[in-house]
Amino acid sequence: MTLIDGKQTSAEIKAEIAQEVKQMIAEGKKAPHLAAVLVGHDGGSETYVAHKIKSCEEVGFKSSLIRFEDDATEQQILDTVAKLNNDPDVDGFIVQLPLPKHINEQKIIEAISPKKDVDGFHPVNLGRLVAGLDTFVSATPSGIVDLIKRYKIETSGKHCVIIGRSNIVGRPLSILMSQKGIDATVTVCHSRTENLKEIARTADILVAALGRPGFVTADMVKDGAAVIDVGTTRVPCADTKSGFRLKGDVDFETVSPKCSYITPVPGGVGPMTICSLLKNTLKAAKQR
Repeated sequence: MTLIDGKQTSAEIKAEIAQEVKQMIAEGKKAPHLAAVLVGHDGGSETYVAHKIKSCEEVGFKSSLIRFEDDATEQQILDTVAKLNNDPDVDGFIVQLPLPKHINEQKIIEAISPKKDVDGFHPVNLGRLVAGLDTFVSATPSGIVDLIKRYKIETSGKHCVIIGRSNIVGRPLSILMSQKGIDATVTVCHSRTENLKEIARTADILVAALGRPGFVTADMVKDGAAVIDVGTTRVPCADTKSGFRLKGDVDFETVSPKCSYITPVPGGVGPMTICSLLKNTLKAAKQR
């Protein structure tokens, strides 16, 4: 069993990005600028945005954070999005999800300029992905594909089963995995799928992206499968300073002995998501 080290892989990619940024600055161009809009104080969002800012510093990006309290109005966020769309210094930006319930997430996503949508959530970018056109690919699916490629996991003709059909992970990943050059045969499963265990057991590559801790158990995994765990649920833990720990969708202890490859939580897919965001921002800066 090989443990897929997302931290190490992301460090390698960051070094490559930093080199490109250094070259851009040497040529008299400005450093790429990534902005984030954070509404409220969701623990996971706070952590993610803090990592994003630190990563921007590591690769030489300019980074800015715009904060709002939980009671911010939808119009305030739309006004901020419009301002960022029109700011020539900002190459790309994200509005951190989830948003408070009184704000329509889809409305905010669609207000972001597709040219600055480095999260890859805008319908224009999703549509370009479906059509096989150059676009900003959602950060987590893009990071997963990078891990698979860098670990040289065989994909051509292999059966990839994805548990989860969100527009953020499951759907875009299913498109990426079936594209030419990767050539996997993809099955997308969800809460209404019948015989889920039986289908999961046929997977050469099994991706768990449903947000239910420990959902994938050993009896759902065939011997020698590569398992990608996207789950990052906070569960109470008395042994940690924070009072919680991150738990994946895969029961790591029982599943890992059966795998050829597996991602840990934390330290697997998570670091790659931020890397993909940096890659998209660099791309946006080059395009501008």
